[in-house]
Amino acid sequence: MTNLSKVAALAALAATPALAIEVSKSVEIAASPAKVWATIGSFCDIQKWHPAATKCELKDDNGASVRTLTLPDGAELVEEEVSRDDEKMSYTYKILSGPLPVANYQSTISVSGSGDAATVDWSGTFDAAGASDEDASNVIAGIYDAGLSSLKEKAGGM
Repeated sequence: MTNLSKVAALAALAATPALAIEVSKSVEIAASPAKVWATIGSFCDIQKWHPAATKCELKDDNGASVRTLTLPDGAELVEEEVSRDDEKMSYTYKILSGPLPVANYQSTISVSGSGDAATVDWSGTFDAAGASDEDASNVIAGIYDAGLSSLKEKAGGM
């Protein structure tokens, strides 16, 4: 390999964007998928089942549903619903602003299963911002774990 080709290879590598971080969590709930989806509810119903959402205000922003979540410390997290499919029991949202150590965050929460056995999957991709990849991943994983645990309790499956 010539010096020129080595330089070109290094330049191409340096120009490659870092891969986004992905965090995925799931929980089994002893309840029908329809009941669990109803517990998740509308985009702003997260205030009813997630312990970190003490208040939710929903507004229409040029046709997009945007929620402002008030966190226990008073900080606000602004998120936009990107897509929703009630038939498939899934919605995707992105963070517009807030105190979390992430950028380019997009997440999907979905329910699957049959009978009295539901699975809730919550996954997101993002870049760390102002924190290490590990610290940002731990924050998001903690948010998912707290929400899924509370959702399991509120949907009736312990």
